[in-house]
Amino acid sequence: MSDSAIRKIIAPNNDEVDPTVAAEIIGVKVNTLAAWRCTKKENIPFYKIGNKIRYKVSDLIAWKESKRVCQ
Repeated sequence: MSDSAIRKIIAPNNDEVDPTVAAEIIGVKVNTLAAWRCTKKENIPFYKIGNKIRYKVSDLIAWKESKRVCQ
């Protein structure tokens, strides 16, 4: 997903998104993201406030960039 597409999804000055949008940004299914939270398989920081989960877009982009492979 391009940066401009990400900016259209999130409100201005709000760097937090729900798991559905987070999954779309990094290219996985929402269930995969939930499994990673439970098993701590991938270390993507998130907020849990009550029963709501939120991710910072900057954290998602940083995580995605960390998976980049140069061969």
